[in-house]
Amino acid sequence: MTKEENEKRLTFLKDIVSRLPEKPGSYQFYDNEGTIIYVGKAKNLKSRVSSYFHSEVDRFKTKVLVSKIHNLTYTVVNSEEDALLLENSLIKKYNPKYNVLLKDGKTYPWICVTGEMFPRIFKTRTVNKKWGTYYGPYSHLGSMYAILDLIKKLFKPRTCRFPITKDGIEKKKYSVCLEYHIKNCGAPCVGKQSFEDYQKNISLAKEILKGNTRGILRSLREEMMALAEELKFEQAEEIKRKYLLIEGFCAKSEVVSNTINNVDVFSIASDEKTAYINYLHVAGGAINQSFTFEYKKKLDESDEELLALGIIEMRERFGSKSKEIIVPFEINIDLEGTTITIPQRGDKKTLLDLSVMNGKQYKFDRLKQAEKLNPEQKQTRLLKELQDKLQLPKMPYHIECFDNSNISGTDAVAGCVVFRALKPSKKDYRKYNIKTVVGPDDYASMQEVVRRRYKRMMEENTPLPDLIITDGGLGQMSVVREVVENELGLNIPIAGLAKNDRHRTNELLYGNPPMSIQLKTDSELFHVLTQIQDEVHRYAITFHRDKRSKHALQSELDSIKGIGPKTKETLLAELKTVKRIKESDIQTLSNIIGAAKAKIIFSYFNETTENN
Repeated sequence: MTKEENEKRLTFLKDIVSRLPEKPGSYQFYDNEGTIIYVGKAKNLKSRVSSYFHSEVDRFKTKVLVSKIHNLTYTVVNSEEDALLLENSLIKKYNPKYNVLLKDGKTYPWICVTGEMFPRIFKTRTVNKKWGTYYGPYSHLGSMYAILDLIKKLFKPRTCRFPITKDGIEKKKYSVCLEYHIKNCGAPCVGKQSFEDYQKNISLAKEILKGNTRGILRSLREEMMALAEELKFEQAEEIKRKYLLIEGFCAKSEVVSNTINNVDVFSIASDEKTAYINYLHVAGGAINQSFTFEYKKKLDESDEELLALGIIEMRERFGSKSKEIIVPFEINIDLEGTTITIPQRGDKKTLLDLSVMNGKQYKFDRLKQAEKLNPEQKQTRLLKELQDKLQLPKMPYHIECFDNSNISGTDAVAGCVVFRALKPSKKDYRKYNIKTVVGPDDYASMQEVVRRRYKRMMEENTPLPDLIITDGGLGQMSVVREVVENELGLNIPIAGLAKNDRHRTNELLYGNPPMSIQLKTDSELFHVLTQIQDEVHRYAITFHRDKRSKHALQSELDSIKGIGPKTKETLLAELKTVKRIKESDIQTLSNIIGAAKAKIIFSYFNETTENN
């Protein structure tokens, strides 16, 4: 598109915007092919739509959207609630490219009560309103099976699929089955259970599915007491059994208080790309619906916008008519006849906290699932977290860590391990013999190694690390900084892992002067950093042990010119010790290794003895 064409496009759009009414409504943006690419809602159409075309708009994704708009339409409605409903309807109908995408993840099960003469009650993942009434969906299968089990024990609904009719019962077309004999069915098909009694049980089952257990308990108690007064103790005992079953179920599902009735609870947990909205419906103090769904972000939508959209979507989906909605923060939404509550304490705050916990757990589970399928995603997330914690200019993809090892200054060595994307790059590991430091001086040894490492990398023009981690606290960090910044003039971020009195790593240090970074010691990131620290410690100490063992295994034979390792091994295998080799005559030595080498060894030891 040329500059002139773009200016013509913007002039056309701004002309439409100038004529928009200052009323609530929904607006639609179209691309050059006439396809709806975005649907929005507004309290004031003119004010909201004109904001897209202001020069000060700085959000990149919004600028991209505006560049694609070639036409716009709008619909005026009576209230903000109507605007929300219309927006939600149009998004589901057209699925615009730049609107958030609702993802259910999978088909959750429902409980269906059929519309037959003698209704059946069963779980299903297929919703067809022609079959009957549906309750759900149930995101937690355990809760659904608990309700079904309760209904089965209380009301014994039939499980057979026969199309039972009144005429069929009168003509005795049916016969009792095993379910009747094992007392799981009242056999309404042969008239052993009356139509009225069966319908009464189904009505009570529906109330339980709606969450109205408290009302059922009151009616059962009244019926039980009435039967007892009439001395109908067997019937009263049966009612008591049902009462106790429902009471036990209520005790398990009780959340905060049975005074809270018919309330919707919403919360949101989000990251850069996705928002997870949890919905709870509470009736009689018990949760009878719990559902978490996700929105894929397209235009950096705020939590407030997404939560408002989620409330409209979920209330429409579940047919909720609750007069009170509990949310964690203020949202720009006005639903007629509905109160928005932001609790600070008490039972309602407990419910909100429960919703928040469910949303965060769902987000965590989805994240773990995604990282299991794509391990690189986890590494990127941890690197981004480390970048944010240390406020680094870029993600620390390349990390190097140093450690020293010596015993009272002897056999002093150091190791450098390299991690790329939080994975050890063993081909880049380096070992260093300490050359210039005498005695046990860890700080000077560290400076020597760091100086040699980065001086060589500069000479070879090798890419420098994004982050240096020292195995130590303030002291190690300061001496490394002195070399890196003051001597070599490099700008490499330096962090330190400090240990407590028990020699356990307990904090991450960063900055100049170094300060403790708020990082939980049981977090994933801290665990990864300690793994890096453990790896460099293992690498350095292994090198030190190898060097020390080599010195310990050296013998006097190693200093004899002309005698190699094989000759040494042959002699020791035969004579066992250096002492016996010294005491052997030349003939004995010749029989083992030959005359020439025997002469060299015999002469060496005899000359040494004479000199001594």
